[in-house]
Amino acid sequence: MQTRFTLRQLEYFTCAADTGSIAAASRVLNVSSPSISTALTQLEEELGTVLFVRQRAQGLSLTEAGRSLAEQANKILFEASELTRLAGTASEMIQGPLRLGCLVTFAQIVVPKLRRSFEAQHPAVTLSQSELTQPDIFAALRRAEIDLSLSYAIDVPADLEFHPIKTLPPLVMLAPDHPLSDRNTLTIQDLANHAMVLLDLPLSSDYFLSFFNTTSVKPLITERTKDMAVARSLVANGFGYSIVNFRPVGTHAPDGKPLVFIPLHSKVPPIEVGVLSAKGAMKRRACAAFLQHCIAEMV
Repeated sequence: MQTRFTLRQLEYFTCAADTGSIAAASRVLNVSSPSISTALTQLEEELGTVLFVRQRAQGLSLTEAGRSLAEQANKILFEASELTRLAGTASEMIQGPLRLGCLVTFAQIVVPKLRRSFEAQHPAVTLSQSELTQPDIFAALRRAEIDLSLSYAIDVPADLEFHPIKTLPPLVMLAPDHPLSDRNTLTIQDLANHAMVLLDLPLSSDYFLSFFNTTSVKPLITERTKDMAVARSLVANGFGYSIVNFRPVGTHAPDGKPLVFIPLHSKVPPIEVGVLSAKGAMKRRACAAFLQHCIAEMV
């Protein structure tokens, strides 16, 4: 017997799987809870298997079959979106979903503004975002969970493509009352014996510490954090300096205290920021348009 299900049922199913409850899926999809519940029941009946364990207090949990089917359902929905995109290409339109990743260290600085201005120019594109570490960006691109990502040119694997946008020289972030805050420029030697706040993210921390590898100076790391906002507040409150590439639009930490940024001279070349993608992704009109938009807005 031929199995019949709809893309809408699959959409409801994957949303419920991601959110863990019918009520949460209802809010995300703006669809009534009974409609989602009915669709899930019909999908289970049609497939002849139980997709969820339903627990009143804990919501929905995927069964083993549900986890396998969720992966396949996401692929089907992606292919369906690709059909929409191909139709748009045929009609010379830039349209469809565009899933954007961004390195967590600077996502808050650039992504919302880029999204707003890009969607204003291309209203037929629906852009979503994810904030990720560099290894997670590589994995998400390979699994086709995102289409593009803004990131640094750090250890880019051979199976992915990096499209450079601009070069970012390193900066030392300091509190205004730090002993080095009155300098015009700094070197790694100047930082010797001063406490360091390290932004301790995969690959990013290796890059920040690479400035010391060309010298005899050892970093005096007294604080570590995986959150850029926390790093800024630690520095502003006198816990040490930090090395950064992306300077925030303002000159204050999240708690309102001021910061200063001084160029760091080093033998380590400045890092490039750009767009990472799977090979061939720029053949898609929306991806190419977003890259050109980033170049125009960020350079």
